[in-house]
Amino acid sequence: MLKITDLKTDCRYFRGDVPCRQNKQFGVTCDNCSFFKKTNEKILIIKLGAAGDVIRTTPLLYPIKNDFPKAKIFWLTYSPDLVPVNSDLCADVVLMCDFKSVMYLKEVEFDIVINLDKDREAISLMNSIKARKKYGYTIKDGICWPINQYAEHKFLTGVFDNLSKENTKSYPEEIFEICGHKFNKEKYIVELDDKFDMKWDMDFSKKIIGLNTGCGERWTSRLWSDDNWINLIHRLYDKGYEIVLLGGPQEDEKNKLYAGSTRAKYFGYFPLKTFLHLVNKCSLVITQVTMTMHIAIGLDKKLLLMNNIFNPNEYELYGNGEIIQPKKECKCYFSPKCVNPEYSCMDYLLPEDVFESALKLLNS
Repeated sequence: MLKITDLKTDCRYFRGDVPCRQNKQFGVTCDNCSFFKKTNEKILIIKLGAAGDVIRTTPLLYPIKNDFPKAKIFWLTYSPDLVPVNSDLCADVVLMCDFKSVMYLKEVEFDIVINLDKDREAISLMNSIKARKKYGYTIKDGICWPINQYAEHKFLTGVFDNLSKENTKSYPEEIFEICGHKFNKEKYIVELDDKFDMKWDMDFSKKIIGLNTGCGERWTSRLWSDDNWINLIHRLYDKGYEIVLLGGPQEDEKNKLYAGSTRAKYFGYFPLKTFLHLVNKCSLVITQVTMTMHIAIGLDKKLLLMNNIFNPNEYELYGNGEIIQPKKECKCYFSPKCVNPEYSCMDYLLPEDVFESALKLLNS
């Protein structure tokens, strides 16, 4: 007869509130289970969003798993579908950031907590969670503040534009530094679930180029004109490539316009896990700084990144892409809307230049 003292609550699979997967599938219990995996440390990562930031935080799982192979890793986020859960490099417990999760985490004693967000909810939670060691940002006198010296560089570049412009470190390099690690080009981790794939009406005998045409409603300073996108589509199609338009609900209207004006294909917008498969069909993705950019990097796709308002040093392309910028200086650094009364720099990012850069990447 199983006794409460037989329970192995330090097992990676033990749930406490419901049966574990092994009990469901094989009927085993703690006193007769061969699947037992002991855990030692409890580590929490707080990376709420945006979705692209969650993807580019996944390389941290490499050093964490290396240093603490028996740790149980928790991840708090607004984008749980993007946190890896099905490989050796994954989180064990992924929590949607809501009241229930916050109440739960406050009652868990962690060995390490890493908070990489400066949002008020993240820094407040960091201050109230019990942990032996903490890395990243907390709250002090009502404002975000670095926990220790490891987070000072990233903190300072986030509060002064002139320091941000001078920064030469990529985002992965910075977050590794915050946690006391050295970045060694560890890659993004993006998982594909085959049951969310579809039959796509594409000519797979051709190289497929995905054009991500939008950048959200907030950062309109990054938008490229309709005429430029249509010009680029014609050039690429005439060169013999299959063109697929990418985007979400905000890009639906313009993608329908482009598809109706060109030979590009547009299948609509999809749930995230299906969208991952669509991007995975592409040989090259052309995009501004968006979630799609991070998905393409995570799927090891060739990437042509159109950038104007951000420091290009921030982006780690792992030798598989190129950053192209306007020929005229952008004067709207980190500005959601263009504030330059003289000109819009994106008018000086020419379709012919994007086209030539795309050809070089495809043939490299």
